[in-house]
Amino acid sequence: MLRKLTVWLLLFCLLMPLVAFATEDEADVSIADVLGIEDTATPDQADAAVPDSQITTPVDRAAPVYELDGSIVVKMTFTGDFTIGDNLQTKGKSIFEQELEKQNGDLNFPFRNFKSILEKDDLTVLNFEGTLTKAGRNPTKLDNQFLFRADPSYVKMLPDNGVECVSLENNHVLDMGEEGLAETKKTLTDAGVQYYCESEPLIFTLRGVKMGMLAYQTFDQYDRLFTKVPEDVKALKDQGCEIVVVSFHWGAEKDYAPNDNQQKMAKLTIDAGADLVVGHHSHRINPIEEYNGKYIVYSLGNFCFAGNSKPDDMSTFVFQIKMRVKDGAATTDGFVIIPARISSNAKYNDFIPTPYTKQENIESVLSVLKKNGQALVNPVQDYPLSWPDEEQ
Repeated sequence: MLRKLTVWLLLFCLLMPLVAFATEDEADVSIADVLGIEDTATPDQADAAVPDSQITTPVDRAAPVYELDGSIVVKMTFTGDFTIGDNLQTKGKSIFEQELEKQNGDLNFPFRNFKSILEKDDLTVLNFEGTLTKAGRNPTKLDNQFLFRADPSYVKMLPDNGVECVSLENNHVLDMGEEGLAETKKTLTDAGVQYYCESEPLIFTLRGVKMGMLAYQTFDQYDRLFTKVPEDVKALKDQGCEIVVVSFHWGAEKDYAPNDNQQKMAKLTIDAGADLVVGHHSHRINPIEEYNGKYIVYSLGNFCFAGNSKPDDMSTFVFQIKMRVKDGAATTDGFVIIPARISSNAKYNDFIPTPYTKQENIESVLSVLKKNGQALVNPVQDYPLSWPDEEQ
């Protein structure tokens, strides 16, 4: 009997730790205890721990991302004119400020229907046509119908919605004079948004690719630019830029196709080594031309345009391109367009660009592009609406 009691006591002692582990609340088990590390956190600090699902690691946009063949693919998005804030040549509260009130002061409202798209690329570039300043009107432009100015605090809508870069070469950047332009540049830089213009080319590294960005206004400048632009492109290539993008503010307002000077300028730019040409200013969409394996996007029309409560044409498109770089050379992996209206409301301009969903609206944009492309030497034959690897 004593022997049996001894065996039972021994088994009890052996099983006690297992019972303890089985009944212990797992929430109270500390990793530090298991690893033998002293836990110096206070109860309040432990309670404030951030759940794994909320921990985000900042993305290094300069770090290379290689494909299996050793190449790097960069996906870029380009939009048309972006104008927000006030037209100081009108009285009373501006149409943009009135809409901002309707949107309960949500500064991100213009990007509501494009945010998810712009956040899925490597670089989004738009033509910022206006100013971010508190400076007064440019005294040399007081007779102009439009002088655009937005409060510098409005800049947050750009980085908040996936916009990393803007062109500052257009006919409205000096609406508030040199002081206004300087404040605009500082405001963008402080917000982490890069900019480029003729006097300030932009060079940076994106996904391991050295990028170069150039921008020009062509008004009464073609004779000079036919020589200067190719020289500038070559200079960026000589500095090791693997992709060079050139933006032009050109053409006549409301033109649906480029003129001869635009076409000549674009081809000289490509011949000099540029990998993509993107145009603005006409407030109307223009066709795309393929030249020597590169694309010329003559005009992207408007994107968010606070200059008119109801433009007579509110259609636009957003251009996306994938470029592959290997051994320092860039090739195009294809492009898509996103047909859209510059407003979520068909009856008036609410400054919320919205992709078209109705097939007849999409076909209307495609028809305009193809029809006006007939005037080009090398118009693209197809305007893809989705990437081959995307679900339809």
